[in-house]
Amino acid sequence: MLPISLSIAIDRADARTLPVQLADRIRSAIDDGDLQPDSRLPSTRALSVDLGIARAVVEKAYEQLVAEGWLDARRGSGNYVRHIPRAPRSIAMASSAHTTPGTPPRISLRPGIPWTPPSASDAWKRAWRDVGGTPPPGDYPDSAGTLELRTRVADLLRRARGLHTTPASIVITTGSIHGLDLALGALSAAESVEHVLALENPGYKSAAALATHRGWSLHDVPVDRDGLIVEQLDSTPPRTPAVYVTPSHQYPTGAFMPIGRRRALADWAHSNDSMIIEDDYDSEFRYGVAPLPTAAELAPDRTVYLGTVSKTLGAGIRLGWMVAPRSMVDRISATRRLIGDHPSVPVQHAMTSILRDGEWDRAVRTARRLYRARDRLVAAALARFGELRGVGAGLHTVLLLDPAAARDVATSCTARGVDVPTLEHSTRSHTARGGIVVGYGSASDDELDYAISILVEALEAVLLN
Repeated sequence: MLPISLSIAIDRADARTLPVQLADRIRSAIDDGDLQPDSRLPSTRALSVDLGIARAVVEKAYEQLVAEGWLDARRGSGNYVRHIPRAPRSIAMASSAHTTPGTPPRISLRPGIPWTPPSASDAWKRAWRDVGGTPPPGDYPDSAGTLELRTRVADLLRRARGLHTTPASIVITTGSIHGLDLALGALSAAESVEHVLALENPGYKSAAALATHRGWSLHDVPVDRDGLIVEQLDSTPPRTPAVYVTPSHQYPTGAFMPIGRRRALADWAHSNDSMIIEDDYDSEFRYGVAPLPTAAELAPDRTVYLGTVSKTLGAGIRLGWMVAPRSMVDRISATRRLIGDHPSVPVQHAMTSILRDGEWDRAVRTARRLYRARDRLVAAALARFGELRGVGAGLHTVLLLDPAAARDVATSCTARGVDVPTLEHSTRSHTARGGIVVGYGSASDDELDYAISILVEALEAVLLN
């Protein structure tokens, strides 16, 4: 197939960079139907000559569009337009008709909200079609999850996280919070256990809320640039049965726990006969830095490992996994046989298909390319205003600020349609550190560019005037 001819105007007076302009033009042409699915785009060399711009500009624009799922890069063949369902024009017109002129857009920069690439949605549709031809099982399913899915998850964890486990140690869940609930329930069933959960502060409020709902007391442990401060665990009540941590990309500070501290955490768990509940939050998304061993690898008999598909395939699928010692898996399975709170078997079969066919790996690579570019963009825009945390991983970056200044910046952004949370939103007790948490996962490119410009203006007004 011969490449199509593109008629694109580049405006050098435009405030946007040339790669952003070019990507926007191509994106609009696809969305408007001017570029049809399976159309082959010109080579980077040919288009750069036609437009009189550097080849690197075209390469960067194409890479961005591939990461977003607009283009399909075929090895040895070139870049092709993907099939992207378009909203009917009547819907688009109705939406714009209800927008008040001059009203700023509402854009969320809250952390933890992912962007789901079209390729991941397509993969799920294909897997679901395959499952649709198979009748559901007539008997009650395995309470730990289907053996096929647990086998695939064990293979994924070995390849992606260096975690060597077996299907017998895996329980399929509806997500990380469900896994935490199952772990707390299993610990509660043990004799002579104090219901005290140590957890990071600032930290994941949903985990704290769940533990409180289940009747557990909370013991806050401070964090620093290396994550949870293990030495502070010595102040926990005697016989504290568990600590909940997010060592791969601490929520919300973005801290990355180094190997020395991970080993110290494992030593603490062994010495105190306690369990580490390791939420491997954002572990798929590291940009140029190899992941460190999980706590589950360092202390397999003292760790409950939690994972989820929400950041890669979408939160609505409600699927995840936990890896735990066999004794805990047996207790959890016995309880689940009574209440049946496991994901549906067809959903598990679809996920098995996605892992088997390599669609999971492709979805992770696509999302990683997009988030790497956004991570760099946010860091470049905010570095001059203060210390950044969490750069190089995950879906958000933290800018440390005085707490009062952080509140002022957030208030200013909210007034202009941009929702930027402060660190205080994730803090359960007093902390000396303040800051803003900039999530870059869910916004479109245009929305993110606009939101960052508003944020920069707010920072300049609060900090530099």
